[in-house]
Amino acid sequence: MFVSKLFTAGAALLLGASVLSSCSPRTSEAPLDERLLSYVDPFIGTGEHGHTFPGATRPNAMVQFSPDTHLLAWDASSGYHASDSAIHAFSLTHLSGTGVGDLGDVALLPYSGLDSLRPIATFDKANEQATPGNYTVLLSNFGVQVELTSTERVGLMRATYSDSTERRLLLDLSHILQPNWGHAVVGNDLQMLNDSTLQGTFYTKGWAEHHQLSYVIRLSSPADSLVLVRDAKERVRLSSGYTSTKDTSDLKLHIYLPSGTEPILVKAGLSAVSPEGAMKNLEAELPHWDYEHVRHESRQAWAEVLNKIQIETQDTTVLRNFYTALYHAHIAPYNYQDVDGSFRGMDKQVHKNANPQDGHYTVFSLWDTYRALHPLLTIIDPDRALRYGRSLVSDYEEGTILPRWPLASNYTGCMPAYHSVSVLADLVAKGIAKDEDLRHWTEAAQRSSIYREDLARKFAGSRELDLITRHPYYKEKYGFVPADSVPESVSWGVEMAYDDWCIARIAEAAGLDSVAKEYDKRGLYYRRYWDKETNLMRPVLGNGQFRTPFNPRYSAHGKSDYTEGNAYQWSFYAPHDMQGFLATMGGKHVLETNLDTLFTTSSRIDGAEQSGDITGLIGQYAHGNEPSHHIAYLYNYTSSPHKGQAILDTVLRHFYQPTPGGIIGNEDCGQMSAWYILSALGFYQICPGKAEYTLGRPLVDRATLNLPRGKFVIEVQGNSKANKYVQSASINGRDITQTLSFSHSDLRPGGKLLIVMGPSPRK
Repeated sequence: MFVSKLFTAGAALLLGASVLSSCSPRTSEAPLDERLLSYVDPFIGTGEHGHTFPGATRPNAMVQFSPDTHLLAWDASSGYHASDSAIHAFSLTHLSGTGVGDLGDVALLPYSGLDSLRPIATFDKANEQATPGNYTVLLSNFGVQVELTSTERVGLMRATYSDSTERRLLLDLSHILQPNWGHAVVGNDLQMLNDSTLQGTFYTKGWAEHHQLSYVIRLSSPADSLVLVRDAKERVRLSSGYTSTKDTSDLKLHIYLPSGTEPILVKAGLSAVSPEGAMKNLEAELPHWDYEHVRHESRQAWAEVLNKIQIETQDTTVLRNFYTALYHAHIAPYNYQDVDGSFRGMDKQVHKNANPQDGHYTVFSLWDTYRALHPLLTIIDPDRALRYGRSLVSDYEEGTILPRWPLASNYTGCMPAYHSVSVLADLVAKGIAKDEDLRHWTEAAQRSSIYREDLARKFAGSRELDLITRHPYYKEKYGFVPADSVPESVSWGVEMAYDDWCIARIAEAAGLDSVAKEYDKRGLYYRRYWDKETNLMRPVLGNGQFRTPFNPRYSAHGKSDYTEGNAYQWSFYAPHDMQGFLATMGGKHVLETNLDTLFTTSSRIDGAEQSGDITGLIGQYAHGNEPSHHIAYLYNYTSSPHKGQAILDTVLRHFYQPTPGGIIGNEDCGQMSAWYILSALGFYQICPGKAEYTLGRPLVDRATLNLPRGKFVIEVQGNSKANKYVQSASINGRDITQTLSFSHSDLRPGGKLLIVMGPSPRK
């Protein structure tokens, strides 16, 4: 079964104004099409378990200024949930779409009336609005209109109080998301520079084990007084020069503002380096108090992003889903570097980027985003894609291992394998990487693919120990991961095989043939898990036998042989060796039968502790989680590609809706969105690292991709809800109807993809 949330489209709209690539200088002759901004709804994904936030941010920025309505448990991952009606604070840092939360730094709350140790605001959804770069809400119980916007490193709040006499502002120095998961503020530095300026540093322990973030807060009007409440008892009236260091108390700073009718504006600059860095960022990016100017600049920054792809369709649901997806695909990773190029590295030391314009990035949800987000960026913004790759390598240089899920200068060790190498291999395959990168990247990839006893000792006792699991150790020793030694053995085994193939491709490009040969061999280790009797990837014990009993529907989150899934969802993963995979299973007719079974069998999941990530079910296909994302496209390796086209039509139309609950699972830092973008355009990359795309079922009638080297146009003839089957296709005039595939080199300089649709499968 699958969840279906239908949306009735309104009047038809066509878009298609010609613009320059956002990577090129803009000219007055080619204005941005700002109409695209109206199709972005930041509330999409804020309900159910999408875990997005609606607040103000710029593309890939350090600041995400958003309300915190939800503090506890899974649905507090972004700090906001659409079902809530109370706001605890407006904080400046958030994660988008993740399955674990953190951050929520620099928490501010305007309020009015009598003193309250911990005021909480109430609001009505009718009085809440969000657009790209701006968020507005009326705090009903306090009579305060709050508006949020931001630059890249500075948040700007405008608070308009209906009560002109009792105007207050809370800075909650103990605020954090998911404290019931062990997250905590472990210290505060605080300094009052004068009656309108504060600076300090938060020290927190959460998903990021050792997180520190500095800030400078500046008020548009000097405060009448500032009172620090410590542990809900002691009250300290602050004066200029007040300083405290590593204060572990529960701290609430109440700022008493002057009476008046003019709005109070609050600037908050951030830095992962120091308060001095935060001050530099604030003064460089926001030396004025012009709220509307900042909001306008934010809109322009988002218009630049949205104009990278211009689509034409008569379906407003597609327009809203598509441009909101493009918006979500440009929230993470975050630029974690100061304006002068300084950043805190994975070694927790301060480093200086020789090329500050490149940025240094964090929040890479790589187990998710290597599949579609990073491939999408190689198409529409290859320069940014390269900067991301080099940022990952910088993490290796500081921490001696490539990250799996870097967060705020921390290794989280989250999720299987070492998918940084996939991002690097795709940059190599598409000619984006530079020759001087290749040998160094090969070294980084090799050292990240092996069990490291030195790092296991270094991180002992720390949450970062998760980075050094023993899965690679067993892979090296046995050629497979034994299921009776570690959990999630099958998922780790097949994904490490893919990653090792990626390393082989980097090494091959670097001219390191012996390394490439060794890692190509490791790339075939996935075959050890294939069981011809069940036609499934099956856990193997240390004695070399398959585990029995075996229930392919069974799931136990974090404890079974499969990551966030079961055997059905993990038995189609060998993207780098599809021809070998076909031979292993017995040919394309077996693949087709297995796919048919996956999509038509019962959706029942067994197990008392089954993963909550298994959502968006069609049979046992689970679109709400990433291991399924390529599977429908595998029908192109059978004699019945039309079956995949029908499945894609269902997924695109039912699992993406322009509503708060419209994303079927965690949005995952842009991956769910990038899948939609590519699939709506009509193609997908099954294997990052192999510069080849395969066709699916386009939703758009026409699309123009404004690429650095030219325009790539996708024209879909005969497209409609009924016409969901590809009849023919060509790229740059070359027929690809039989293969349904084309290469990155076909689109990189610009060109044209023509797809003809019809109501029945092609004969």
